[in-house]
Amino acid sequence: MLTGNLIRLAPLRDEDVPQLLPWINDRDTALWSAPYHPVSESDHREWAKGVIASSDRVFFVIRRVSDDHVVGTCQLYSIHPVHRTAELQIRIGDATDRGHGLGSEAVRLLLRFAFEDLNLNRVQLHVFADNAAAIRVYEKAGFVREGVLRQAAHIGGKYVDVVLMGILREDYARG
Repeated sequence: MLTGNLIRLAPLRDEDVPQLLPWINDRDTALWSAPYHPVSESDHREWAKGVIASSDRVFFVIRRVSDDHVVGTCQLYSIHPVHRTAELQIRIGDATDRGHGLGSEAVRLLLRFAFEDLNLNRVQLHVFADNAAAIRVYEKAGFVREGVLRQAAHIGGKYVDVVLMGILREDYARG
């Protein structure tokens, strides 16, 4: 486990899986990171099995230190052993848990894991250009905007730009 002041990153447990399903099926939450489509309980369980079995992904649940409550998930995926790269993704599930520094601390812990434990050289992510709160979190963690993919996603009935951000080991080390 990776522990900070507010949260810790822990492996996904079977009993965590049902708690994640409402977050996936919450249209407003989903639209911050992907097109919305409902997910059945059986499909969600299959997804969880795939996450656990994946060899190019490290998936964590985000738990509050104070009460062990699951507040979100984060992962490094598309981990490439030759290029030493990965993509980062995070989700704080309930709106009431956002804006309290939990996501910021989770990103910092995940980057520490990426660079110090996995020995990666680069971590990148994609974020919708209108997700200003997430972009602030990523910039505070040391990510740099590297480009914009114009109208790259169709979300909620409209095309949105996608911002590509990255952080290198050397940027993290200077942090």
